[in-house]
Amino acid sequence: MSRSAPAKKPATTAAAKPASEVRLAVYSGTFDPLTLGHEDVIGRAARLFDQLIVAVAAAHHKKTQFSLEQRLSLARQSLADWPQVRVLPLDGLIVDFCRQHGACAVVRGIRNASDFDYEAQMAAMNRKLLPSVETVFVLPQPELQCISSTLVREIAKLGGDVSALVNPAVAAQLRSAHNAALH
Repeated sequence: MSRSAPAKKPATTAAAKPASEVRLAVYSGTFDPLTLGHEDVIGRAARLFDQLIVAVAAAHHKKTQFSLEQRLSLARQSLADWPQVRVLPLDGLIVDFCRQHGACAVVRGIRNASDFDYEAQMAAMNRKLLPSVETVFVLPQPELQCISSTLVREIAKLGGDVSALVNPAVAAQLRSAHNAALH
């Protein structure tokens, strides 16, 4: 595979365990759009846990380029090869979502020191609200650490090629959005 995302893992571990023993984690974000950096974090987390939920946030606090339904669809297309990964909408507190789904951990991608400062504060607050859920920080491959959804959107908006930064389905959707804005 020429992409930087790790190889897919078959979903065999969770099937052999009783539901109460399945180690489920949640990776949340707006994923506007999902990038290869996100996919790398997802792949790494999927190897650590039996099941992973990618929780796509409604994002009431910011304007997104893609609607929640579009972001869910793009994430599902991009992650279709990972049977142990589910993509679900998130509208509310991550701790409530974790409690509802029986998660034991929240996964957070860390690209740099400023990400860590922000995420450490969020992890501490989440621990205060729900001490039974741990936060696991995952670093993407170094060559993917410069990728952010914000930069991908900006490059696409200006007509740049984002095919090395996102899944082909996401790149196609960004091209369509750019072409529609031109007409």
